[in-house]
Amino acid sequence: MRKTFLFTLFFAALLSIARADGGMWLPLFLNYNEAEMQQLGFRLTAEDVYSVNHHSMKDAIVLFGGGCTGELISSQGLLLTNHHCGYSYVQSHSTMEKNHLQNGFWAKSKDEEIPMEGLTVTFLVYMKDVTDQVLAGVDEKTSEAEREKIVKNNIKKVSDEAVNGTTYKAVIKPFYYGNQYFMFVSETYSDVRLVGVPPESIGKFGGDSDNWMWPRHTGDFSLWRIYTDKDGKPAKYSPDNIPMVPKKYFPISIKGVEENDFTLVFGYPGSTRQFLISDGVNVVANVQNPIAIDARTIRLDAMKRQMNLDPRIRLMYSAKANSISNGWKKWQGENKGILECDVIGKKQQGEKEFQDWVNADAQRKQQYGNLLSKMKELYKSYAEQTKVTTFVSECIFGPEIVVKGIHPYYRMLAAPAKNKEYNTVESNRERVLKSNESFRSSYCLDIDKECFVELLTYYFTKQDPKLIPAELHKYIMGEEAVRAAMTSLWDKMATTPPYLTDNDKFTQFVKTASPKQIAKTASSDLMTLYNTVYEQYRAAWITYEAVEKQLEADYRTYVKALMEKEQNRVFYPDANLTMRVTYGQVKGFEPADGVSYTHYTTLDGIIQKEDPDVYDYKVDPKLKQLWEKKDYGRYANAKGELPVAFIASNHTTGGNSGSPVINGRGELIGTNFDRVWEGTMSDIYYDVNRCRNISLDARYFLFIVDKFAHAQNLIDEMTIVE
Repeated sequence: MRKTFLFTLFFAALLSIARADGGMWLPLFLNYNEAEMQQLGFRLTAEDVYSVNHHSMKDAIVLFGGGCTGELISSQGLLLTNHHCGYSYVQSHSTMEKNHLQNGFWAKSKDEEIPMEGLTVTFLVYMKDVTDQVLAGVDEKTSEAEREKIVKNNIKKVSDEAVNGTTYKAVIKPFYYGNQYFMFVSETYSDVRLVGVPPESIGKFGGDSDNWMWPRHTGDFSLWRIYTDKDGKPAKYSPDNIPMVPKKYFPISIKGVEENDFTLVFGYPGSTRQFLISDGVNVVANVQNPIAIDARTIRLDAMKRQMNLDPRIRLMYSAKANSISNGWKKWQGENKGILECDVIGKKQQGEKEFQDWVNADAQRKQQYGNLLSKMKELYKSYAEQTKVTTFVSECIFGPEIVVKGIHPYYRMLAAPAKNKEYNTVESNRERVLKSNESFRSSYCLDIDKECFVELLTYYFTKQDPKLIPAELHKYIMGEEAVRAAMTSLWDKMATTPPYLTDNDKFTQFVKTASPKQIAKTASSDLMTLYNTVYEQYRAAWITYEAVEKQLEADYRTYVKALMEKEQNRVFYPDANLTMRVTYGQVKGFEPADGVSYTHYTTLDGIIQKEDPDVYDYKVDPKLKQLWEKKDYGRYANAKGELPVAFIASNHTTGGNSGSPVINGRGELIGTNFDRVWEGTMSDIYYDVNRCRNISLDARYFLFIVDKFAHAQNLIDEMTIVE
């Protein structure tokens, strides 16, 4: 009865009206979208996209690593994804002598391909609605604690039964805050090898300055290959393994894209929160994001100063800076979109309409009357805990010496020694030494000193004093006084036990210090500061999770009520790193008064942006030479330009990086890699007038492989549609 009610509302909406702007659709039910997709230019069927009865597009899509998407583009297991998705793996196999990040890498034969330990790709075998099985034993009278226990047990039972006797894995996830549950059965391959990656001057052209921005000129792609055992089954790396023979792979079209062309994006979007009430949006825009943006600005400034001075530090910190800057830039755009689109105001208006609807019926009033007021009260505590946890995680745990030096030392050695747990101290020495060795291998003291001093100064001068532990109020002073105190704390690390900023002395101390000597370090000013804030963080996090759990339960009721209220509205589930389809059209946009963007960029724009004095805007001499000769081969458009990227109205988010962009004939026309900065609030509120996904044009990718890299071996194994 429960599932029938929800499906009646959900599918009645799909059948009665056109799709609302945006949407991340479960491919299992894409037949309900088929008519509209075909009206927009799709020439295939929903069965061609997702099928359990025959091979379909879903068999050419993988979850790449832990949070990107990739797609198969040849009959020999060749895989395409983004440059930034494989960035850390390429960095791990780069040295100053063989700097694949900076210079690129192209395997001219399969023997030259580089195995990537730890990298996996996962295929979806099938998905299934398991709502009734998961919620068996749950009714309206079931308490939240009991419901959680029942659901957990049911999930384990259902998922175990689904994969018993197979090599598959099953994951069951909630949708609409637990009103529905779907099971995803998958198969994972662990022998994945690097095949090709362009130099950073192409794959990351524009760097942080262009990240999330349009116009974009980044050749954001990398090539990999999946290997199997001789029977085609998943296997750990072995020189005897063979390239995968996939069930499905995408042909690549070089016909190009025009304004209003149909586009479909298929992949694994990570997280959206479209149902947030205004108070939740306020926490994001006015509590969490501003703190994180400021703190990450400090860290990035420190990193870039040193990276610009030393190529070795650039190689060492490239992936770190990349991971920090992505969220930093995105949150700025998100806040801009929330403000300019008046998202909080729109949410408040929706809440007023919801409450009016509730109050208009006695039964609804009894069922939902206090729902919103209860949620708004919970958000007061949620906002405070968010402020505590964000300040601590971004500031106190921002410096590497804290999270990778002080934290393991204190937890594994100093705290046990202080508590006279001497056996624990002895058993942990080697663990601390190994952790420290790994940490120091890619660590710059000059960067971290600036981060430590400036981040802690920011914390003590910007955090609400009421939210700073009383034991640390001695540090609440003027900015320069705090900076001096933090500098002193840093300097003492080199001269006082355990000598954290002097690696040789620290290593020797950990090896030889007696438990009593180690215990003595636990009471230093530095360790006291760390432990006091850490304990506050733990307590705040417990409260945060408890409030969040209450909010989750209330959102489950709220979404159910919204579906009841708005039976003609299309509701799609929030993204949760499960396979989704989104579709739209190639379109330019006008983000501000007097500003109008076309739907594509070209190689001409790369040359226009060239600046030899700025690392992110250096143009590879070979690429410039090809531009000068206009040697674009068959990859030029009708105007003789070489297209680089294009934008469309597909609703994407993190996790869609690397997703295939497919035309109406089921051919690959691009690879999704970003969104426009003005539309990054789409995780919360999608506005079709300003939200655009950015994709690498397939013609630019092929041009780089063919004309720039001369990797004819790779071109030959792809199916290219003229």
